[in-house]
Amino acid sequence: MVSGFLLSVLVLPVVLGTPGQYPLQRVPSKYFDVQAHRGGRGNTVESILPAFAWALIDGATTLELDNAITEDGEVVVWHDENIVATKCQDTGPAFANDTQFPYVGKYIANLTLAQLQTLDCGSKRQIDFPLQSTYPGVRISTLKELFSFAECADPDFRILWNIESKVNAEHTNQTRSPEDFVTRQHHIFVNSPYRHSITYQSFDWRTLVVMKALDRSIPTSALVDLETAVMPDNETSPWLAGLRLDAFPGDMSAQIASAAHAINADILSPADVASVVVDPTLPEYVPFTTRSMVDYAHHLGMLVKPWTVNRMSIVEHLLDWNVDGIITDYPNMVRRLVQQRSRPVAPKYPKKRVLECLNRHLQKATSPSPQ
Repeated sequence: MVSGFLLSVLVLPVVLGTPGQYPLQRVPSKYFDVQAHRGGRGNTVESILPAFAWALIDGATTLELDNAITEDGEVVVWHDENIVATKCQDTGPAFANDTQFPYVGKYIANLTLAQLQTLDCGSKRQIDFPLQSTYPGVRISTLKELFSFAECADPDFRILWNIESKVNAEHTNQTRSPEDFVTRQHHIFVNSPYRHSITYQSFDWRTLVVMKALDRSIPTSALVDLETAVMPDNETSPWLAGLRLDAFPGDMSAQIASAAHAINADILSPADVASVVVDPTLPEYVPFTTRSMVDYAHHLGMLVKPWTVNRMSIVEHLLDWNVDGIITDYPNMVRRLVQQRSRPVAPKYPKKRVLECLNRHLQKATSPSPQ
């Protein structure tokens, strides 16, 4: 059941220590893991510094985010592979006569950081999230810039992180390679004060295998949903590092847990719902995360943290099944429900300090005037 890809990475060097100045120690959280998806996009425009600031104020345990890599190799905080007009707008070219301009519609892998950071990605409220606060002029940040803000808002380094590599396993020319993501992200991880607080997640399990081969001390989380687990015509999924679910015994829930365990994932992070219908009270509703999946993953020694859970009725089911965390666009609401269940929740960060740090860093995170 070991794929050719898994075998190919076994010869990679393993990092046994930390090249940075910060300790390798990892302290497990005593709180239920409420994760703010893209900073909590139900409340604030996604993936920008204000989103993460308000997630801290609202008492999220973990900041969940995505990384992309620019043409000039900078690791940035953004979910989409390309810049979409519903989220960002052009303000002007990065330099005179730039033939790449306008940048909206372009892939991040084909834009430099200077080009990317001319974009205003804080002005547009998403139609599916009508309660979002907007921050006009705010640009996409680098991962280093986000860590810099966090160090200001969190001087005790209590924040936990769940950071995704945004690799496209099906259309490989649209993003950087798994090896490139791992190398560049790992360098930033180990040289930050949050070295011991980062979980590394991906839908492209090749990335998780490469990270484990490089540095087995970093926990990995296997993201999975119906689209990445099952391919048309029973083809082998490009997302699962060469593994086939039908090579493992049991039903699909058990097979998914077994496959994640086979790549040494520490966490299984499945989608909450498999059906188009998302209301559990309706007969057409089909869950993706099931009680048997949770139980079997726990049996194999993994934690289970489903995504992106925005219905409190589904949160209630998951809490009944003893999941270890929940990734949500509404961390404030999920935190309240967890607290009602008498589960321990992380303390909220001081609003005054967080907003002062945010304002200081927003001076650097606002798109410049057009050329």
